Amino acid sequence: MDFSFNADQDALRTSVRAFLEAEAPMSYVRSRVETDVGVDPALWNRITDLGWHSLLIPQECGGLGLGLIDACVVLEELGRALFCGPFLSSAVFATIAARRLGLTDLLAQLADGSIRGTVAIDEGGHGDPIDNIRVRATGRGGHYRLEGTKPLVMDAVGADWVLVPARTREGLQSFLVKNPQAVPSETLDVTRKFGSVEFDSTPAEKTGPEGDHTAIWRRVAEDGAVALAAELVGVAEAANTLAIDYAQTRVVFDKPLSKFQVTRHKAVDMLRAFELAKVGTQYAAWASDVDAPDRSTAAAMAKSSAAEAANFVTAECIQIHGGVGFTWDCDAHLLLRRAKVNDLLLGSQAHLRKTVADEYFTNL
Repeated sequence: MDFSFNADQDALRTSVRAFLEAEAPMSYVRSRVETDVGVDPALWNRITDLGWHSLLIPQECGGLGLGLIDACVVLEELGRALFCGPFLSSAVFATIAARRLGLTDLLAQLADGSIRGTVAIDEGGHGDPIDNIRVRATGRGGHYRLEGTKPLVMDAVGADWVLVPARTREGLQSFLVKNPQAVPSETLDVTRKFGSVEFDSTPAEKTGPEGDHTAIWRRVAEDGAVALAAELVGVAEAANTLAIDYAQTRVVFDKPLSKFQVTRHKAVDMLRAFELAKVGTQYAAWASDVDAPDRSTAAAMAKSSAAEAANFVTAECIQIHGGVGFTWDCDAHLLLRRAKVNDLLLGSQAHLRKTVADEYFTNL
């Protein structure tokens, strides 16, 4: 079984990396820290012109009709660059949710590039993000009102609409809220924008197929976890490169830091961690695209291992830098911040490992 990327995917990676290095270097990322919206509109327009935003949108809706493995190629590069725009929230999360819910009209809007969506899954607490949903909806005839809070909605400020899973008497259902009234939320990751959305009898349109939507949103969360894993792989790779470059140029006792055994041991452990996470993430993306029997377990394994690797590599990057690694001017802390927050989104390592363990012991 060959899991190497094909020529088109390699070309996509090369073009994405070249674009981000030219248009969104770390100086640009840092310039967005003090803003409420993570991307400059002109830059987002250039990205939509390149078609990245439509990778997962079916061709009949105006998109490229590619799979999660192709999106992961882009996400790894966005993670390397700590890109702070709405690609993950709109081009991945919102697109996956709209596809699973059969919302072709929303997919056509996203394909145009002028409309941005997002999803509101995560709420407070730990464990399964779907089981933790407490926002409730009341109403009938497609017109409902929502009550509750979604404290961390990615790129909520500036989004044109948000898809919200909420509890009803019939079970978990899906609702569309246009122009969500979001308040910026502060998180450890200063490079990514979140908003808190307070639903206080907020009008919402019931959408999606008939019946309970728990399985749909669980699939959305699992595919979203794979996307987060791909970004985490890119974050870890960037931290590894930053650490190695510093170790090769920093001279201590008349020789480069990279010549010391302790540094070399750290470098090997860092490489092993993110390379293994990369393999698991690529497999999970493939498993989702082909609906493999172990798709759900593969997603949990990929997100948990990628989160562990990214947390480890970014922390070791700071250690290799020494005192300068703890300063604001060093980019190492920005990578650590992204790793820490991504770890908690759509299920923490603890929950995902429990999921894998439960599946393993059930099948013994």
